Amino acid sequence: MTSINFGGVEETVVTREEFPLSKAQAVLKDETIAVLGYGVQGPGQALNMKDNGINVIVGQRKGSKTWDKALADGWVEGETLFELEEAAKRGTVILYLLSDAGQKEYWPTLKTNLTAGKTLYFSHGFSITYSEQTGIVPPTDIDVILVAPKGSGLTVRRNFLDGSGINSSYAVHQDATGNAEEKAKALGIAVGSGYLFKTTFKNEVYSDLTGERGILVGALEGVFEAQYNELRKHNHSPSEAFNETVEELTQSLIRLVGEKGMDWMLANISTTAQRGALDWKDKFRDATAPVFEELYKEVENGNEARRTLQKNSDPKYREDLKKELDEIANMEMWQVGKKVRELRPENAKK
Repeated sequence: MTSINFGGVEETVVTREEFPLSKAQAVLKDETIAVLGYGVQGPGQALNMKDNGINVIVGQRKGSKTWDKALADGWVEGETLFELEEAAKRGTVILYLLSDAGQKEYWPTLKTNLTAGKTLYFSHGFSITYSEQTGIVPPTDIDVILVAPKGSGLTVRRNFLDGSGINSSYAVHQDATGNAEEKAKALGIAVGSGYLFKTTFKNEVYSDLTGERGILVGALEGVFEAQYNELRKHNHSPSEAFNETVEELTQSLIRLVGEKGMDWMLANISTTAQRGALDWKDKFRDATAPVFEELYKEVENGNEARRTLQKNSDPKYREDLKKELDEIANMEMWQVGKKVRELRPENAKK
C-alpha cells in the first residue's frame, strides 16, 4: 500500500500499480462471484468484473425489469443469470447489491446460503452498521467485506470503459479466513476502481448518507431551486436563469473543479467573479453549517436509516416516490433544462 499525505494527514491507499489486475485475477481465480441485484450498482460492477476476466454470475428476480436488463446486457439464463437463491447457492463470493430495504427483506433467505468460508460483500455500510434495524448479522464463519465506489453505478461502468476508473473505499468487518482484506482489494480492483482507500462500515455509511443528503444531491437540488426561483422572481428569462444556475456549473466550472480543484478555479476566473465568490462563500458556509450538523446527528443516531427503511418498505412507496420525482421533473427549471440540453451542439446535430 502507498502512504500519501492528504492535507497533512497520512493515509494509505491501494493503487493499480501495486495491486494490478493480474494479481486480482490470481486472488479470485477459484471464486464464483455472485452479484445479487441488478439495479443501481449491480450492472456496472458485474460487467466490469466480467470484462476483467473474473468468473461472475448474476442473481435477480425472474420476470422483473432488471432481469430483462440483465438479459439485454448479455447474461445468459441458466449459465450466468439465475434466480436470487440459486445464484447465492452457487456463489463463493456474494455481492449483496439489493437496495438497503431489499437486503433486509431478503436476508432470512440469503443467510441459509452463507456457508462456512464464503465471502459476503457490500457496497454500502448500511445493513451492517444499522443491524439492530435491519436484522442483518452475518454468521461468524464467513468473511464480510465492503467495496464502495464513490459514484453512481452508471459512472462505475462509464469510467471503466474510458479507462479512468472510479475511486472506492474498502473495509473488512469480519475476517474468518484470514484472507478477507486481500479479497476486498482484489474485488475493488476487479470492479474498476481507480484507487482504494481504507475505511470502516460505520464511517462509510455515515459519510455516504451525509453526502447524498447534503452536497451531492439534496443540498445541490435545494440550492439550484433557491437561485433559479430568485432569478425568475426578478423577471430573468427561464433560459437565462437556468444557464446561470445549472448549465454553466455542469458544463464548465465543475469540470474545472474535477480536473484542477476549487482552489485552481478560484485563481483562474475573472477578478469580479473571484471577489464575489470569496466575499460570499463564508455566508453560505455559515448558513448551511447548522443544517449539516443536524444532518450528521440524524445519520449517527440512526433516524435517517429508520426513515429510509420505513419509507422504502411501504407498499405504496413506488407510487408515492413517482409523485415526488414527477414534481421535480415538472418544475419549470428542469423542463427548461431539457430544452437547453437539446440545443447543445452535440445534440442539435442529431
